[in-house]
Amino acid sequence: MSRAVSAVLEVSHATKSFPGVVALDDVTFEVRANEVVGLIGENGAGKSTLLKVLTGVYPLDEGEVLVNGESARLRGPRDAFDHGVAMVFQEQSVLITLSVAENIFLGREAEFTRGGVLLKAKMHAAARVELQKVRLDVDPATSCADLTFAQRQMVEIAKALSLDSRIDGDIVVLLDEPTSVLEAKEIELLFEIVRDLRDRAAFIFISHRLDEVLAVSDRVYVMRDGAIVGEMASADATTEKMHELMVGRALQHEYYRENRQGEPGEEIALSVSGLAAAGFTDVSLALRKGEILGIAGVVGSGREDLARALAGLAPISAGEVSVNGRPVRLTSPSDAVGAGIGYVPRERKVEGIVAGASVVENMTMASIDDFISLGIIRHGRERKVAQSWIDRLRIRTPSTETMVGSLSGGNQQKMVLSKWQIAGSSIMVLDHPTRGVDVGAKEDVYELIRDMTDQGLSIILLGDTLEELIGLSHKILVMRDGRITATFDAPVGAKPEQIELITHMV
Repeated sequence: MSRAVSAVLEVSHATKSFPGVVALDDVTFEVRANEVVGLIGENGAGKSTLLKVLTGVYPLDEGEVLVNGESARLRGPRDAFDHGVAMVFQEQSVLITLSVAENIFLGREAEFTRGGVLLKAKMHAAARVELQKVRLDVDPATSCADLTFAQRQMVEIAKALSLDSRIDGDIVVLLDEPTSVLEAKEIELLFEIVRDLRDRAAFIFISHRLDEVLAVSDRVYVMRDGAIVGEMASADATTEKMHELMVGRALQHEYYRENRQGEPGEEIALSVSGLAAAGFTDVSLALRKGEILGIAGVVGSGREDLARALAGLAPISAGEVSVNGRPVRLTSPSDAVGAGIGYVPRERKVEGIVAGASVVENMTMASIDDFISLGIIRHGRERKVAQSWIDRLRIRTPSTETMVGSLSGGNQQKMVLSKWQIAGSSIMVLDHPTRGVDVGAKEDVYELIRDMTDQGLSIILLGDTLEELIGLSHKILVMRDGRITATFDAPVGAKPEQIELITHMV
């Protein structure tokens, strides 16, 4: 690859291996001045390893990284930062106990210190300059604990952009799944900010949402099995073409497996009458056996609060809940589990898994009593059951004893879904079950969801996108301001249009 002056960041013939795995296989990649480069690939394709090389977390076995045409040996994130490379993490690295200004200039306090005293007024003034870049109108003294997730995301981006005040050359900002938990308006604002800031920074944009990659990027690199398998201008790309490069096969026409959408039974699995809690009021619904009931709404509509209440995670102030015709009290997660309700949370890494525990321990933790005999855990039986689900769901893991935190997002999500099936849950509350999951793994999750309904399981679904919600659901409820505002049937061949739902959402 020619080392053109316009290339501000390059990876040349990079190779990185771990025991038994070639994570990067002769990767050559470049980011030019003032452009947004999309980077896509399935979980395990090598994207995370490449990002860790660019931020100095991993040294290369072979090849080199070049910044503004000069070879750079990056010895850690701080070293990468000093070279003009900053990363905005998917799971966020904001310290919520610190203020906005303290987060933006974390590690740079010396610039605002005189005689051992931190000049807060000077730091706050500098922070306001950085906040203006991302159009965030908050007091720099505000604790980050008091910000929304989207606002904290903007603080992270402001911190990355603060590089341009101390770096002579171009800066490069790595955006790792920045939209995964943002709503449509917040995503569009983020994209506007990225476009506006291209005169002072280049960006690498990583996302599993291929339509977003096309919308914001100038060029796209596709990774598979540790190698770059495609590079194209966004103007020449399609989601179908990118999907085929990512997974090595064409996008199946029946992406949401609508051909497998059967008719639910008449028996009611879950009924809710006049339910109220913080965030919603007077909600009534009926979920049939084998049915997928989608709930649409923007942030603050109450749908996430409803999901958490049904999982026993939020106190219910009024109303009744019945499972299979029998009233139940959902005062805790254990009550929900006992009633046969499983919950797959939006924040998988915070609430869905125990990263430091093994695959088998995570899979059986909701049903551990079933594996205890005479006070002893029957580990052999545990491993046998776990392995059967690993095989069935094609979970990529070296063994049942592998730590869950080392698995890709898609494999973690499959494991969470299997946990509730092992526990014998008859009702599943799925809160954004494909968030942060790549295209290939999404297809596996959709297949699993259809398998569950075929077995008579009933599902309440909060989709990652309206398209996903419509494609999977038998019926859709729309919520706004804590109330149900509309109901739509969604049979195969007569699905509602997105605009019909949006009309009742906003």
